[in-house]
Amino acid sequence: MVLYGSIINGLTIIFGALLGKWLNRIPEGIKGTVMQAIGLAVVVLGLQMGLKSADFLTVIISLVIGELLMLDERLNQVGLWLERKIGKETDETSVSQGFVTATLIFVIGAMGIIGALDSGIRGNHEVLLTKAIIDGVTALILTTTLGIGVMFSAVPVILYEGIIALFATQIDRFVPKEWMDAFIVEMTAAGGIMILAIGLNLLGLTKIRVANLLPSLVCVGVIITIQYLF
Repeated sequence: MVLYGSIINGLTIIFGALLGKWLNRIPEGIKGTVMQAIGLAVVVLGLQMGLKSADFLTVIISLVIGELLMLDERLNQVGLWLERKIGKETDETSVSQGFVTATLIFVIGAMGIIGALDSGIRGNHEVLLTKAIIDGVTALILTTTLGIGVMFSAVPVILYEGIIALFATQIDRFVPKEWMDAFIVEMTAAGGIMILAIGLNLLGLTKIRVANLLPSLVCVGVIITIQYLF
């Protein structure tokens, strides 16, 4: 089943979020330390990915273009709509914040894309199943701090990875291997910079509108295509 990995990934996020809601009495000190640890780990991961670029100008141009689409505002509007549907904002956090933060953490990055491609091309779900374990644990911790909004991030994760996996079943018919290799390298770098920004936000050091950078992943594909053709 080509969607097996993406569905399991989504289900582990839901399970982790529900378990995190049940364990919401974890002491604040422990939650704060764990979130700081996750933030630091995310920063290190982002740096590792960001430094893999072979053409950093492509990454910079792609990241800048995303601001025009104001995706951060749109994602927050979706979160606020969910908030109105399921209840009032709590004192600790909001459904919107949990949904947006978790969506960015779980969707951005090479692991989801490469794993989905592997599911579609080779029927191998190992990468996505590994990501599912990581996301499930992260969802548990995030929910204890950011609330039940984290659970709804499972929807874009399943859609995002599932669409890529379905696309990948036909990708070898029309996408050259050289193009795909170049795209993965630059996409990894762009995703790494966004992950770095997420880590800094989690640490409370910045308020970067990371969602506005998401279109850079598409822009990378467009630029790589132009370079490949010309």
